[in-house]
Amino acid sequence: MSWNDFYRRRDILDAVLTAAARDPRGPLPFDEIPGAAETFGSRENLMLALHHKWTQLLSGHLRAEEAEDDDHVAAVRRAWTATVRRNHTLHQVVAAHRDDYPALESAHRAEQAMLAVAAGLAEPDEPVADIVKVGAAFEALLTEGPGVRPARPFDRLWRMLAPSA
Repeated sequence: MSWNDFYRRRDILDAVLTAAARDPRGPLPFDEIPGAAETFGSRENLMLALHHKWTQLLSGHLRAEEAEDDDHVAAVRRAWTATVRRNHTLHQVVAAHRDDYPALESAHRAEQAMLAVAAGLAEPDEPVADIVKVGAAFEALLTEGPGVRPARPFDRLWRMLAPSA
């Protein structure tokens, strides 16, 4: 991929997110973005690129938070919340459409596994299916967390999952 291709892809992703900001959980704005079909070929490829962007941002926040704190669950919660707050439209678009495309299922499972391992709730050498289950449960707690959608029972769930939370 040339630098021109990189910048073209980046600009199209930005245009998609700008258009999607009106209704992030609505239909993916693919046809209305000039060059999206030629550059990405399909909605699924576009969604894979958006998920990749989300994963890059999340993993960057995870690395930054992990270095500052020994409480890995709290660090992952802060990183995830900060990533969602700073990239709200991206997160909503990815969350709304990840079940629509088969290729995103494995990308989402990898994200859930990353969350579980980063939080110290699973070890990398455990069976992948088990790590993903833990990650899915942890992600469910994160989506109900402070700063995302206020929910009082969340604090009790955090303490059940990690007594130090």
